[in-house]
Amino acid sequence: MGGFGVAVVFGVAVVFGALYLVFRARDRRLLRNGLFLVAAAFFLVAGVLLLVTRSTAAGPVVVGVILFGAPVAVVVLGVFLLANGVTMFRREGRSLGNLLSFLLGLAIFVVPVVLSLIARHAGLVGVAVLALAFFLASYFGVAFVVFLVYSLVYGRTHHRSRPEALVVLGSQIVDGRVPPLLRSRLDRALRAYRSAPFDAPRPLLIPSGGRGSDESRPEGEAMAEYLVANGADPADVRPELEARTTRENLLLSHRIQEAAGRPGPALVVTNDYHVLRSAMLARSLDLDAQAVGSPTARYYVPSAFLREFVAVLSEHRRLHVLACLPFVALTAVFVTAVALSS
Repeated sequence: MGGFGVAVVFGVAVVFGALYLVFRARDRRLLRNGLFLVAAAFFLVAGVLLLVTRSTAAGPVVVGVILFGAPVAVVVLGVFLLANGVTMFRREGRSLGNLLSFLLGLAIFVVPVVLSLIARHAGLVGVAVLALAFFLASYFGVAFVVFLVYSLVYGRTHHRSRPEALVVLGSQIVDGRVPPLLRSRLDRALRAYRSAPFDAPRPLLIPSGGRGSDESRPEGEAMAEYLVANGADPADVRPELEARTTRENLLLSHRIQEAAGRPGPALVVTNDYHVLRSAMLARSLDLDAQAVGSPTARYYVPSAFLREFVAVLSEHRRLHVLACLPFVALTAVFVTAVALSS
């Protein structure tokens, strides 16, 4: 590729970077911001690599490292996910959500072998299925990278507006008490609560969560007790005791905020892996709310992000089905044509 081509690649990176800045300024809670950011980074790196391969003798070495490093990175990722899945199994139990990292790691090793056997023994039909699988894996892989990158970027964003309410999203309590994961959210909310200027009213604290089938009392009740026991003014704590989903957390907490006569922006407090989806839900509900995260145990993070990604896919399933449908349809038409001609 000549100098003009390299300039075009850098130009595309600049365009995507500008789109990221413009749309992020409009609303930080848009997932498309992550798409623009990842695209800008991809074309920037591609431009740099093109410059290196054209202008230095190290070009072939760089290409060789990329070609060799990519499959090695995939193998390392697969091993890491398998090991993480075993850790999740031992510490968190056998639920499907806790096994996501193990199942994905297993798929990284098993699926290519199965698809290769299909392509080898099924002729043109196998090749078509292999091409479709490659597209779907690439599509959802890129979608996950976009979600992961922008989750990390958004989670480290400083929100300048002073919240009128701090909505703490609930999670499962154990023996009626707040476990470490939920405690980290409450501690993060208390830090924001205490950081309010002395000459301004403290934000309303709304711990939100109903009672699950395996819980002895509502999560919001246990969370409110923890907040008061750790220095929050009881008059500032208004627990929400009915919500069963994140959407209900946001809606019902907003009603409590309005009933308390405290209109204005809210800050949703959750764990770092859950920040972006919470913010996206708040936007879809037309709520003036941003989100911040609290730390999570490292071993828990991979499966947690995978669960959040699956949830985002489910919430936007029509979009993803429409994006994949043409390729599925073309593969089906091709397979049918081959079957009819044989």
